[in-house]
Amino acid sequence: MKAFLDKDFLLQSETAQTLYHQFAAHMPIIDYHNHLIPQQIAEDKQFDNVSQIWLAGDHYKWRAMRAHGVDEKYITGNASDEEKFLKWAETVPYTMRNPLYHWTHLELQRYFGITELLNAESGKRIYNQCNALLRTPAFSVRNLLLKMNVKALCTTDDPIDNLAYHQQIKASGFTIKVLPTFRPDKAMGVDDEIVFVNYVNSLAAAANMEIHTLGDYKKAIAARHDFSHSVGCRLSDHGLEQIYADDYTEQEIAHIFERLMTGKTINQKEKVQFKSAMLVYFAHLDHAKGWTQQFHLGAIRNNNDRLLGTLGPDTGFDSIGDFEQARPLSKFLNHLDSTNQLAKTILYNLNPRDNELLATMTGNFQDGTIVGKMQFGSGWWFLDQKDGMEKQINTLSNMGMLSHFVGMLTDSRSFLSFPRHEYFRRILCNLLGADVENGELPADIAWLGKLVQDISYNNAAGFFNFEE
Repeated sequence: MKAFLDKDFLLQSETAQTLYHQFAAHMPIIDYHNHLIPQQIAEDKQFDNVSQIWLAGDHYKWRAMRAHGVDEKYITGNASDEEKFLKWAETVPYTMRNPLYHWTHLELQRYFGITELLNAESGKRIYNQCNALLRTPAFSVRNLLLKMNVKALCTTDDPIDNLAYHQQIKASGFTIKVLPTFRPDKAMGVDDEIVFVNYVNSLAAAANMEIHTLGDYKKAIAARHDFSHSVGCRLSDHGLEQIYADDYTEQEIAHIFERLMTGKTINQKEKVQFKSAMLVYFAHLDHAKGWTQQFHLGAIRNNNDRLLGTLGPDTGFDSIGDFEQARPLSKFLNHLDSTNQLAKTILYNLNPRDNELLATMTGNFQDGTIVGKMQFGSGWWFLDQKDGMEKQINTLSNMGMLSHFVGMLTDSRSFLSFPRHEYFRRILCNLLGADVENGELPADIAWLGKLVQDISYNNAAGFFNFEE
């Protein structure tokens, strides 16, 4: 019987152990999509306690605590940080076979050196141990990132953000690149006309120009795109139910924009047309600058109206959605490709029924100009666990080229989430090791080791043009 979370955790063969320990373990990290707060990096924040750095904002843990019958007071409510942590400690033993059980103990080990299992009995003790370490300089957020061997990370930023903290980080000489990602979803968010108009006004202020027409609007977005590029941005990102690809004319979109800006409502068809037009415009901007565009597809968000009204969005009430993906995605990518304006693209899928769909879709638009130009992205959100990662890796292997995959990311709001890269690497090495042991791959350890290192770091380093 193997010990829990020992050095060969998840590595079920000698070949897997060799690939991980000799090739994967020491590779640096490029975390090209996360939701970390740049201000906290700029100010090298020191958290007061482990609840603040580990539980605040982590809706994975919140969902588990709710399922365990924990009152909201101890999740997002007014209970003390210590009370919240102890409720999480009580919950942890019940998360066995949920990835949270692995992540929790992996993070306690890698950051704090704690090998004791977290539960109701050990909770107070572990809380105090973590807090004592968090008060030391080695546990400032910058040092935590350095401890994990992070070389670059990309936050998620709205076009109206002034990116002052990114500039401050660069000016400080911090050795890790902390770069913005352009996420213009609100700039196409016309489901609520009043909210959209308010956003346009905020964009006008950020771009320091007046916006009256669609042409003005596009110029303002382009100006913010240019500004983001000047601060080091090389990726965009969208979080959508599905790609929007309805037919439209520029005259129709101009008319829709005019209606919106004069306080009128628009119908559902017009909303989809506007979103479709803006997606194309964003994609053209990305292509012109050599950026990578990312599309996170398939989440159905804010399912619980009662708790949405109480707690707001992004608090743990989203799930896997069931949307048509193939036809609009094909139409959108084909439209961009037809004018040679299809940027490097990463497609992330949230519904596992669509894995093969997205993986084969990327193959339709590989054009030989860039290695791995079209990427089937890593297991995302509900799928960034062992089973989801294995399915994504196997699908990509079967339908595309795993060798050119740009690898894992955290998609996290926590500075303690970087062991997820280790988790992914162990799973990758275990799958490859099993193939060797079964005679399905040759025991060419040098080549397989190179493949592992490429997927862990090298492919991403060459793909994103962070040095340009």
